[in-house]
Amino acid sequence: MTIAAFVVGLVLLIVGAEGLVRGASRLAARLGISSLIIGLTVVAFGTSSPELAVSLKAAIDGQAGLAMGNVVGSNIFNVLFILGLSALIVPLAVAQQLVRIDIPLMVALSVLVLLLSLDEAIGRFDGLVLVTALAAYTTFLLRQGRRAASPESTTRASPPWGTDMLLVAGGLGLLVIGSRWFVEGAVAFAAYLGVSDQVIGLTIIAAGTSLPELVTSIIAALRGERDIAVGNVVGSNVFNILGVLGLTGLLAPSGIALSEAMVGFDLPVMIAVALACLPICFTGGQISRWEGGVFLGYYLAYTLYLILAAARHDALPGFSVVMLYFVLPITALTLALLTFRDFRRPRIR
Repeated sequence: MTIAAFVVGLVLLIVGAEGLVRGASRLAARLGISSLIIGLTVVAFGTSSPELAVSLKAAIDGQAGLAMGNVVGSNIFNVLFILGLSALIVPLAVAQQLVRIDIPLMVALSVLVLLLSLDEAIGRFDGLVLVTALAAYTTFLLRQGRRAASPESTTRASPPWGTDMLLVAGGLGLLVIGSRWFVEGAVAFAAYLGVSDQVIGLTIIAAGTSLPELVTSIIAALRGERDIAVGNVVGSNVFNILGVLGLTGLLAPSGIALSEAMVGFDLPVMIAVALACLPICFTGGQISRWEGGVFLGYYLAYTLYLILAAARHDALPGFSVVMLYFVLPITALTLALLTFRDFRRPRIR
C-alpha cells in the first residue's frame, strides 16, 4: 500500500502539473505575454507546483526536513540533472536576459536563503520577505513580457476560456490529492530505510517533484525552443526559493527548522550549483554537450555522497577527498579559463 500510494501520488502530481501548465500557459498567451516570459513565469511556476504542494503538506504535518530538502534538492536536480541531460541531447542556447538578470538573481536568492538560515530556521518573517520578493519579480517579468509580446500570441486560435480554467482548477485539485499520498509514501520509505526525511527530500522527493521540469525542458530542447528549456529551469529555481520556501515558511505553524547539515553542506552546494551556471551560460551563449556531461556527473557524485553519508560508509572520507581536492579544482580552473577566453574574444557587432 505504501508503494502504491507513493506511485499514484507521483502520477497525480505530474498529471496535475501538466493540466495546470497547459491551461495557465494558454490563459497567459491570451493576455499577450511573450513566450520567453511564459517560460520564466507560468510554465516555470506551474512545473514547480508539485514542490509547492509537497512542501506545504510536509511542513504542516511537521516534516520540516522533508519540506526544506525538497526545495534545495529540487534546485540542485534542476540545474545539474535536467540542464545536464538536456544539453547532452542537444546544446542549449541561453538568452541574454537569463545571463544578465535571471541567473544572477538565482545566485543572489540562493545566498539569501543561506543568510536567512543561519539561525537554523525559516520563520514567518523570512517567508514574508521571500513572498514579497516573488510578487515584485513576477510583476517585473510580466511588464517585460507585455512589452516584448508579439501580436501572434493574442490572435492564435485556442479553446474556450472555460476549458483553460477547468484545466487549471483540475490540475490544482490533483496536486492537492497527489501531494498527500506522495508525502505519506515518502515518510514511510524514510522510516523503512532508516534515513532522515531530509535525505529523502533531497533525493527521491526532489527528483519526483522535478519530473514536470525534466519533461518540459527536454521537450522544449527537442522542439528547438532551447532558450525556453533553460528559462524553465531558472524560473523554477527562483520560484522554489521565493514561492515554495516563502509560502511554506509563512504558512507552516512553527516555521521550518533546519539541521546543521542542511545549513553547513546542502545550502552551500545549492549556491555553488547556481554559481556554476554563470560561466557555463556565459561562454559561447550556450550550454554545450560536454558541459552538460559535467553537470550530470556532478549530480551523480552529489547523490552518491548523500547515500554514503546516510549509510556512514567507510568509502565516504576517500570519496570526499577526491571530490574536494581533485575534481572540483580542475572543473573550476577549466571554467575560469573558458570564461577568460570568451571574454577576450572579439564581439561581432
